[in-house]
Amino acid sequence: MERKRQMIRLILVLILAALLFAACGKKEEPAAPSGTYKQISQDEAAQMMKLDDGHVIVDVRRWDEYESGHIPGAICIPNESIGSAMPPELPDLDQIILIYCRSGNRSKQAAQKLADIGYTNIYEFGGILDWTGPAVEGNLPEGGYEMENTATVCVDIGGTQFTVVLEDNPSAQAFFSKLEEKVLEVELHDYGNFEKVGPLPWELPRSDEQITTEPGDLILYQGDQITIYYDENTWNFTRLGKIFFQDYETFRSALGDGNVTVRFWLEWTE
Repeated sequence: MERKRQMIRLILVLILAALLFAACGKKEEPAAPSGTYKQISQDEAAQMMKLDDGHVIVDVRRWDEYESGHIPGAICIPNESIGSAMPPELPDLDQIILIYCRSGNRSKQAAQKLADIGYTNIYEFGGILDWTGPAVEGNLPEGGYEMENTATVCVDIGGTQFTVVLEDNPSAQAFFSKLEEKVLEVELHDYGNFEKVGPLPWELPRSDEQITTEPGDLILYQGDQITIYYDENTWNFTRLGKIFFQDYETFRSALGDGNVTVRFWLEWTE
């Protein structure tokens, strides 16, 4: 009887060891970060364009800019036309997408918006102003295009300029309307070691929801205060937009320690 018990215990030990071995032998693949894109040099982009990997080159300038000269093979998807839905020209979320614009501002905005939609292989490489490769003209859309003035939201933080992509909500729309009237200058102070906050000269409609902030988030608090986050915090806020920066250290250095003066304005392209 004792020998039988020992055999049963041995069998159980062997089964347990086999299960542990299988668990240890199975390597978990790290999940690809979502909602991000990679910034590359124009030389790297030129090399990627030579590969037969199904990539697509996307010019996110306006149609009139695209017509005047663009990278061969590029398709035009104006930054202003990219919202929260997949552009019909980009049906594959995993396709390699190379994005550029005129100077590098709109391409970063478009890259982030596409990443937020769910595209996983986005490479942003700046503006055609710095492009030394070939360029071609023409390729108008069927029916032509309608030229419109477009605006980029800019912010100066302690002397360093960044661009902002606004959310699609009534609060952000009201904020944009205020910037159409005049430049906004606000002095921000530190709070909680994760944000800079200051009073607005007017009150905006609120679209509060519980969110976890990220560095670069532009937040409306209680309808009459504006906040720039440099760390995480979870609360009921209204997200106005996202400040784009190439690296966190540059962004954090611009905010500095203590009070900082920030200026918001619109830059129009014609």
